[in-house]
Amino acid sequence: MDLFGSPEAITLVDDAEGGVRYWPGAVDAQTAAAWFEALRDGARWQSQQRPMYDRIVAVPRLLAAYRTDALPADLPLAPMLALVQRLAPAPYTGAGLNLYRDGQDSVAMHHDTLRTLAPGQPLALLSLGAPRRMLLRAQQEGAKAVPVDLAPGSVLVMSHASQLTHLHGIPKTARPVGPRISVVFRVRSAAAVDEDREDAP
Repeated sequence: MDLFGSPEAITLVDDAEGGVRYWPGAVDAQTAAAWFEALRDGARWQSQQRPMYDRIVAVPRLLAAYRTDALPADLPLAPMLALVQRLAPAPYTGAGLNLYRDGQDSVAMHHDTLRTLAPGQPLALLSLGAPRRMLLRAQQEGAKAVPVDLAPGSVLVMSHASQLTHLHGIPKTARPVGPRISVVFRVRSAAAVDEDREDAP
């Protein structure tokens, strides 16, 4: 049996680079659950702080990051990369992981930092664990946010162009929700790679 399903993509936003597409059942439930447990227990999770206005605040989720040319053998990131390569082929260079521990963990409405992304290349987001609602909103005055319930084993792909036209985020919720992990594969720009080299010890 094929590991990955072959669902039709749901187009949420259309643009010349593929827009925003959603595959609700990109991987079977048993595999998705095993991947979640492996990352929850084995990833290098870190808490971070960031400046906001005149104070330093804790990032409301745990983070981890890996280069695709050095994926650890004890984590299932390689088959995840194969999955997103099948759905949205691109020369992905990094995997960013987010652990939302409960409904109080979140990420504000934003677009990815464009200078760190290679032009024309997509971002592919794999969801594992509990379902969680993402909001997608056009950057136009009066635009309403469109809710997308990200299911475990689903993949959401956003074009580079969509980062110029739309914002996305995971709001807090008072509803009881279980932990969720997102794995986001990106193609980093040459400038961002150079910055990494400069920051390396």
